[in-house]
Amino acid sequence: MSEIIKVGIADINLVSPPDTIRTTGLGSCVGVIIYDEGRKIAGMAHVMLPESALIKSNTTKLGKFADTAVNALYDMLIKKGASAKSIKAKIAGGAQMFQFSSGSEMMRIGPRNVESVKLQLNQLGIPLISSDVGGNSGRTIEFNPADYQLTIKTVNKGTKII
Repeated sequence: MSEIIKVGIADINLVSPPDTIRTTGLGSCVGVIIYDEGRKIAGMAHVMLPESALIKSNTTKLGKFADTAVNALYDMLIKKGASAKSIKAKIAGGAQMFQFSSGSEMMRIGPRNVESVKLQLNQLGIPLISSDVGGNSGRTIEFNPADYQLTIKTVNKGTKII
């Protein structure tokens, strides 16, 4: 009997078969999946904001920011036995949910989240296998660590697998 492991906003969780892992409500947020094919272990983070340096508090959830979430997820997978050499990633989300006339960089949360997540993956040497980012629709994503398929349900756009 398989279970769906849920990942909340600013949350991080791990999964292995036969379970799958899911997060909902990805608007400007980015869902980051890091997985090790050989060991059939995966994790997901629901990233809200690009960088933790903007926040003064030290009680913040690690999953909230791209710079802390990707590193925390990577560390969790390594501790569970994942091999640094065979880790790969998939991402989805990062929509621009609202249109702003000012064009302010601060308001580009979705695109900035995507850029920050990609930067963190690159710094850790984790190849990004596929992504479904941008646009202006919310997403729900579910990852299956048995076949490495990421199912993306996009509001008003149907379902696709990457």
